[in-house]
Amino acid sequence: MTLDDVIGHCLAKPGAEETYPFGDDDLCVKVGGRIFAFIGLSSGTVGVKCGATAEEAGEWRARYPDAIEVSAYIGRHGWNRVRLDGTVPADDVRDLLDHSYDLVVGKLPKSKRPLPPADAPPADAPPADAPPADAPPADAP
Repeated sequence: MTLDDVIGHCLAKPGAEETYPFGDDDLCVKVGGRIFAFIGLSSGTVGVKCGATAEEAGEWRARYPDAIEVSAYIGRHGWNRVRLDGTVPADDVRDLLDHSYDLVVGKLPKSKRPLPPADAPPADAPPADAPPADAPPADAP
C-alpha cells in the first residue's frame, strides 16, 4: 500500500479530516477531533491505534518485527508505527487503519461520532450477498 493509498483510505472514512498540527511532514487524520492516523509524509510510515493496550499492539509487532514498531511517545497506549515499504500486506494495512478508526470512533461521545454514509446498510442488516430470510435452503430439491 502506498502513502497515497493510505491517505486516500483514511480521508474516505466518514467524518475524517486532514490536519497538520506538528508541521508539514506529519499529516494527522482525525475523526471527531481525535487522531486515528499519524502519517509520516517524508518517512513513509503511518502510526495507528492497534489495541487498547501496549500488549495488544505488541501482537502486530511480533507478526511483522521488521516493519512495525512502537510509536514514539504514545506506544504505551497501544499505538504502533508501520513502515509502508510493502513488508506489511495491503490488506493488513487497511485492517490496521480501519481498526484504528473504529477504536477512536468508539471512544467518542455520541454527539461527535460521524454519521454513516447515506448508502450504508443499517448496522443490523444482513450482508448484501446473504440469501433472503424466506429463501429455501440451498440443498433443497
